[in-house]
Amino acid sequence: MLVSDYLVPVGMGLVLLGLWFTGEGPLARQRHQIGVYLALTSMGLSSLAVFIINAQYFRPRPFDGIDGHDVILLFYQPTDSSFPANPAAVTFGLAAGVWGVNRPVGAVLLVVSGLFGFARVYAGVHYPTDILAGALIGIVVAFLVYKAKALLGPIPVWTIKAARILSLA
Repeated sequence: MLVSDYLVPVGMGLVLLGLWFTGEGPLARQRHQIGVYLALTSMGLSSLAVFIINAQYFRPRPFDGIDGHDVILLFYQPTDSSFPANPAAVTFGLAAGVWGVNRPVGAVLLVVSGLFGFARVYAGVHYPTDILAGALIGIVVAFLVYKAKALLGPIPVWTIKAARILSLA
């Protein structure tokens, strides 16, 4: 169940939705909303980084048998590159992004991301190095997005104000 492409990402999406609408006071709520905005930016850029790497390098999956591994697949058969793991990059990018604004929730999401990565290895979909590389990409991209927050300037704030005008925040 944990290895599914849907359970952990949808669960994280629901956590982001909860953060978007919560906060003790308007300043905390705006901080959470900016954090959600930056976490989603981290997720998107992490996925883009994996896409670029996959265009340059293809690594077969463990169940392909090319490396001489006798792996019984416990999951559907993906056809894209195994390295780096896009699910790990996306979930760790989101978790690290949330950790930037809410440490307790971010820590839980980081643990869930780790369990998700372990489940993907256990199910024979990825090698451990695929997960580690994806996690590293997600965390580094989230760190860079938070460092670039000053360069983004008022864009997140304008986006949130537009969402409030449309009664979405």
